[in-house]
Amino acid sequence: MADNHAVLAPAPAAVPILGDDERGGLPWWTYFNKELLEVEKDQLFRRCWQLVGHVSDIPEAGDYLTLDVVGERAIAVRGKDGEVRCFHNVCRHRGSRVVADERGSCKAAIVCPFHGWSYNFDGTLRGAPRARTLPKLDPTEHGLVPLEYEIWQGLIFVRFAPSQQPSVAEMMAPHLAEIARYRIGEMQPLGGFDAEELAVNWKAVRDVDNEGYHVPIAHPSLQDLYGRSYVDEAHSYGTSRSFAPFNPGESKLWSVRHYKKILPKVEHLPEQNQRAWLYVGLFPNTVLMLYPDQVGFYQEFPLAIGRTLQRSGAYALADARREMKLARYLTKRIDRVTSREDTQLIIWSWESMQSSGFAGMILSDLEAGVRSYHDQLRKLIPVFNLDDEPAPGSLDQLNSSLLKAAGGGWADAA
Repeated sequence: MADNHAVLAPAPAAVPILGDDERGGLPWWTYFNKELLEVEKDQLFRRCWQLVGHVSDIPEAGDYLTLDVVGERAIAVRGKDGEVRCFHNVCRHRGSRVVADERGSCKAAIVCPFHGWSYNFDGTLRGAPRARTLPKLDPTEHGLVPLEYEIWQGLIFVRFAPSQQPSVAEMMAPHLAEIARYRIGEMQPLGGFDAEELAVNWKAVRDVDNEGYHVPIAHPSLQDLYGRSYVDEAHSYGTSRSFAPFNPGESKLWSVRHYKKILPKVEHLPEQNQRAWLYVGLFPNTVLMLYPDQVGFYQEFPLAIGRTLQRSGAYALADARREMKLARYLTKRIDRVTSREDTQLIIWSWESMQSSGFAGMILSDLEAGVRSYHDQLRKLIPVFNLDDEPAPGSLDQLNSSLLKAAGGGWADAA
């Protein structure tokens, strides 16, 4: 006779909360709290250096690049004197964007598309229609608002708010000797910028990107290219270095096998960098990819709690060799596959933070980059140290109190 009684499984035990020595990762609530996101926007994205592009993206007078970050808008423009300058992309009249496109060129002046106020390429106010109807305007006082900026190895960085974060040159000093050999400042763009929106919290991107422990399983192409000797290193001021010499011998995958065969010698690089990929990270959200055939970058910006924009670009020295063109094509092919794989991992990482079955990360020594990055966040924004989510409306004040008590900031984070 059939047994019609339901069989009930025992109630599951609560997922244990991991101790600090086990966990290492950030509390789950830090991926969902809207008040924390506003602090992150201010402390990490307005007050830290953001990469706009390369000086070669704006070669002629009047050429410009723009960058939008957490509600801020920047414009980098080449002046008639050949200098690159950076300003808020905000008209002094009504606050409109003075240029609407990601990149372009202005003939004689920057002309606001709203009412036609015009600015010289050095940012000074040139003129305004029907000036007699306006208060007296001073060319400098009412010109475009300057942004703090720094050009390092040909790369243009901006900062939207004052900060104790060191200069880009100071932060990247441990890596300068190696990076300088790639001659980034002499490079030209390989096309435009790419951008993709991901339905995740921005920290989920960093959690995946800050370690190579997942390479052997998750990235067959990279494992075939360099997986046997990939090394991650964390440095002071939030920089990181990952060095990946190519595996010796024949590779199995078509793109990798032909890339290794075709890649020509690059005379200005030392022997150890001829057959290796190098990654250097700059806190909080920029990574440089230094390959023998080209150099690229990628970065991410929060759009909302569960929306992140990824942006990337690539540059290279002039090289007409057929082998070099093919090598660059294969690099892009390998990177494209890797990016798709990472996107899936990022989505899964973000989903885990929403699961009642996940108590927190258990980090390997091979994931020291994740731990180091999270430690940097804890020092700069001390509410990251709290296991329990602060009461609504209290986070900003609580964070300020904790920061003051700890004497934190960039001096402490170094």
